[in-house]
Amino acid sequence: MAAPQSYFDESHQLVRDSVRRFVEREILPHIDEWEEAEEFPRELYLKAGAAGILGIGYPEQYGGSHEGDVFAKVAASEELMRSGSGGLVAGLGSLDIGLPPIVKWARPVVRERVVPQVLAGEKIMALAVTEPSGGSDVANLKTRAVREGDHYRINGSKTFITSGVRADYYTVAVRTGGEGFGGVSLLLVEKGTPGFTVGRKLKKMGWWASDTAELFFDDCKVPVDNLIGVENAGFACIMANFQSERLSLAIMANMTGQLALEESMKWARERQAFGKPVGKFQVLKHRLAEMATQLEVSREFTYRQAAQMAAGRSVIKEISMAKNFATDIADRLTYDAVQIMGGMGYMRESLVERLYRDNRILSIGGGTREIMNEIIAKQMGL
Repeated sequence: MAAPQSYFDESHQLVRDSVRRFVEREILPHIDEWEEAEEFPRELYLKAGAAGILGIGYPEQYGGSHEGDVFAKVAASEELMRSGSGGLVAGLGSLDIGLPPIVKWARPVVRERVVPQVLAGEKIMALAVTEPSGGSDVANLKTRAVREGDHYRINGSKTFITSGVRADYYTVAVRTGGEGFGGVSLLLVEKGTPGFTVGRKLKKMGWWASDTAELFFDDCKVPVDNLIGVENAGFACIMANFQSERLSLAIMANMTGQLALEESMKWARERQAFGKPVGKFQVLKHRLAEMATQLEVSREFTYRQAAQMAAGRSVIKEISMAKNFATDIADRLTYDAVQIMGGMGYMRESLVERLYRDNRILSIGGGTREIMNEIIAKQMGL
C-alpha cells in the first residue's frame, strides 16, 4: 500500500517506519499467543510509551509529539493495525478516546498529573460513556452525579468499556443536571476511589486481546476538581471526541480490508487448483479487482475527511459517511477473504478468520451504523 504524497510527508513516513518496526519487534512474534490468552502484557504500554507511539498527536509539554498532526496519527494507526489484532490496537489505543477531554478541558493541576503518566504508558486511560440501558443514546444516559460541597457523589453503571479492567483513569459521562443533552458532564474517576468497582471481564466475539468491562458506581465520591470542562456542558465534549473516534474506526476498517486483501492475494498466488494457481481463474481475478477498487475508494474518502479535519473544518456529516462506507467495505472484504480461502479461512490459525471476527464491532462502536445515518440525514436537513 503506497501512501499518497498529497496527504503524507517525510515526517509521516518516519512515524510509519518507526511504528512498523515496533510492531514487527514487539507485537507480531507474540500476537497469536496474546489473542488466545485474551490479553496482552501491561508492559506493552510502557514500551509503546518509551517508543513515543502513545504520545503521537499530543502536546510536547506532556511528553507527546506531532501535536494536532492528523496524518501522523493516521500513519501510526495504520501500522499498528498491521499487528492483525483489532483488540490489541483498541486496548493499546484506549487513551485516544479517554485522554483528549483531559488535555483540552481538565483543570491544569489534573492535566499536568494525568497526561504525562498516560503518554508514558505508566497509567492506562479509558472512556466510560455506554450504559446497560442504552449505547448510542448519549443524551439520555442515567448515571447520576450530585454535587455535595467539594465532591460529586456518583451512582450508576457503565458497560462495554474498553480497557475497563486494567485502566487507572476513567473519563466518565454522568448526569449532573436535568434530562437531555444539557444535563451531561464529564468527570475523571480514578481506580481505587471508594464506591467505584470494576465488574467482570466481558467475553466477546472479536477483539479478544482487549479487555472490556462493566463499571459500577455506588455513592462514589469524586472531587469537584475532577470535573472536565464546564458542568452540564459535557455532551459537546463527547460529540467533539466522537469525530476523532469515528475517523480512527474508519482507518481500522480500511486497514482490516487491506490485510484481508493482502492475505487473499497471497492465497491466490500460492494455492493450486486444477494444475494452476487459483488466482489465474477469471472469477477470482475479478473478485480481487473489485475488492481492491472498493478499498481504494474507501481509503481515499477517509483520507479526504482527515485532511478536512486537519484544516479545522467541521465534517460531522462526512466523517459519519466515511465510517459507514469503510465498515461496509471491510464487511465485504473480510467476507470475501474467508470465502476465497475456503476451509483455511475458517481456521483460527488464519489471519482472515480473526479479521472477520474483529471487523464486526467496527460498525457498532463509536456510534452505530444506524446512528451515523441519523446524523447524516440531520445534516442534510431531513
